[in-house]
Amino acid sequence: MPYRRLPNTDSARIRALRSAVEKAADTDFQELSFSTNALDEAKSVLTHFELLSARYQQLYDTQVKAGKSFTGKTKNARMYISHFIQVLYMCVMRSEIKEEQLSLYGLEDAHMVVPDLTSNEQLLEWGQKIIEGERQRTAQGGAPIYNPSIAKVNVMFTLFKEGYKTQKLHQKATARVLQEVGDYREKVDRIIFGIWEEVEKHNIDLPPEKRLARNREYGIVYYYRKGEIAE
Repeated sequence: MPYRRLPNTDSARIRALRSAVEKAADTDFQELSFSTNALDEAKSVLTHFELLSARYQQLYDTQVKAGKSFTGKTKNARMYISHFIQVLYMCVMRSEIKEEQLSLYGLEDAHMVVPDLTSNEQLLEWGQKIIEGERQRTAQGGAPIYNPSIAKVNVMFTLFKEGYKTQKLHQKATARVLQEVGDYREKVDRIIFGIWEEVEKHNIDLPPEKRLARNREYGIVYYYRKGEIAE
């Protein structure tokens, strides 16, 4: 015998509810296989869940689009900061900048190695340190580093920092709506389960083939176990 299983994706949940609602719209009241109370609740839940799902998808798409732009900004910022540090080290090795001045950049214990800039948080930390360190050193009368200049580094870092904040906002908004969708699924599943129970009970006396066909019209999905022949 085939067995039914509740939908396990949001799109499948929406299809199940819509099937029941649309079938009810095309069926005379006296022949409806589930109660009007369940129908009214299904309509309300379907509308709200569709809006929630669409809102989540919209926010997710926006986040993905912004993420592609942010990736480029991150790459540029990492490249410019890394390059600036390498030039700074070369200036120290050529005695153009005193080694003790590396402490202005937070690089006194770095052993002339570029710090790890892999994560966004590390990039934020070191970008700020490098820009502030160069500001302090030049304020003390030191010649500014060029190729890249700290002004160019600052432009790339600022674009990255703004993109980072924007991406965090997108992620927070998306996560919030996703949580709302997740919380509402329990109610959606309860409504679907209730309708399916009513439909199967209403059609229980029909011949097997006709019963399954009628139930499917209301959105019930049946599965067959391995080796089992469909009716």
